This record gives sequence, C-alpha cells and structure tokens, in this order.
Amino acid sequence: MKKLFVALTAVAALALSGGAAAQDSILKNVLNSGKLRVGTTGDFNPMSFKDPETKDYKGHQIDAAKQLAEDMGVEVEFVPTDWKTLINGVVAGKYDIVMTGTSMTVSRAKAAGYTIPWGRTGYLPLTRKELAGKFKTWDDLNKPDVTIGYNLGTSFADFVKKNLPNAKVKEVESPARDWQELLAGRVDVTISSILEAGKLSSTHDELTIPFQTVANSLPLSFIAPQGDHVWLGFLNNWMRMKHETGYFKGLNEKWGIQGQD
Repeated sequence: MKKLFVALTAVAALALSGGAAAQDSILKNVLNSGKLRVGTTGDFNPMSFKDPETKDYKGHQIDAAKQLAEDMGVEVEFVPTDWKTLINGVVAGKYDIVMTGTSMTVSRAKAAGYTIPWGRTGYLPLTRKELAGKFKTWDDLNKPDVTIGYNLGTSFADFVKKNLPNAKVKEVESPARDWQELLAGRVDVTISSILEAGKLSSTHDELTIPFQTVANSLPLSFIAPQGDHVWLGFLNNWMRMKHETGYFKGLNEKWGIQGQD
C-alpha cells in the first residue's frame, strides 16, 4: 500500500507540473483540500446502497471510492445524487467523480468523461413469478400488451426505447425505483443489470428472471468531468495499478460479481 501511495503521489506531482491546465485540475483541488467528493445514488445493490440500520453507504463502488481516497491520502465525502441528474452533477462540479455502478454509453459520453473500465455488465429482464411463463425471449417483451418500467437517466431507458419500441413504457423518477413498480403490479417487466437482477430476485420472492439470455454487454466505468484530462489521467493510472494488483478481481469476488474482472 505504501508503494502504491508513493507511485500515485509521483504521478500526481508530475501531472500538476504540466502547466496552467493542471493548476485548475480536480486532482490539485482534492489533494489541497484533503477531500474527495464522490457522487453516488445509494439505490443500486450491490454497487451502492444504504445500510438500513446505520444509513451508511455500502457496496462495491463504495469500497472502491474509499480505496481511492485512502491511496490518495485524503478523506472521502459521499454526495447523494440520482440517475436523472447524475451527469449534470459531475458537469456542474457538485462532485469529483461518479462511483455508483455506471455503464458506458454514447449519450453519457457526449457530456462527461469515462475512466478505463473496471468490469462489464449486461441486461436481464425481471418480472413477477406469475408472469414468468409469458416471457421466453426478448421478442416476447416487445409487444403492445407488455408494460416495461425503467428509471429516467439510466442506460436501461435508452435500451428499451431502441430495442423494445412496441412495448408500453412507464418512466420512473428517482428516488423511486422501477422494480418497486414491478412489485406493485404497475408494470409487467423491468430491465435490470446482471449486477442487480440476481440480488433483487433473491431478496424479493415475488420477482424472478424469466430467461437468462443476456443483452447489451457494456463496460462498467467511473465518470469524471470530460475536459479535465489531468484528473482523468490520474484516475486511469490508479485503475491500471489496481487491476495489476488484482484489487478489482478481489472486490468483485467480495460482492458476488462474477466474470467482471
């Protein structure tokens, strides 16, 4: 750990000696203030969620955020956000980085920057057990008598609009979640990531994954301001070092995320 901190400090010092642009970098601000501000939604188990007893953030992304702060020698501050305003928050400077389980999409990349991936995800449908026999393939979802729920601002919204245009849709705004609409019987299906689908189906007896054909494989990454190349460069160097040491592999195993390293 000491060697990693020394290496990161050297990278930071080199980056901050690179001219006027570096002087305005988030990297310098974080090191000077001693605080890393992390935007997270707290509604995406096992990525980012709140402990019902302590109300503290927990999850894969929370552990990664704490590790990043520790390696930088600073404190971490978790800033609540939601999927609809996720990108606006990082563009507006409300937080330095988004760590909540985001996949890489073109629509997000138009406005914000991505680090190199830490893993991959894909999509699976989630439905109530009484409806499971109705859905055997993705084509079965693309029908006018099927109502699909999704949260605004998520990559699931783009996927449904593009790939399931014949289905009815119900848009859900945070802090409510689409799977809550499913439990309430107001939608027939939600589109979930392989990261969350298993957790939801094991937590709620009424819910199930009707078939196991994964769609829309996407890289998983952290989000940072698009124009701050010094900060993005530092984050990418940190991630390369953590990949090399097996950190993300171990973190994925801890949170039951298989095949993501």
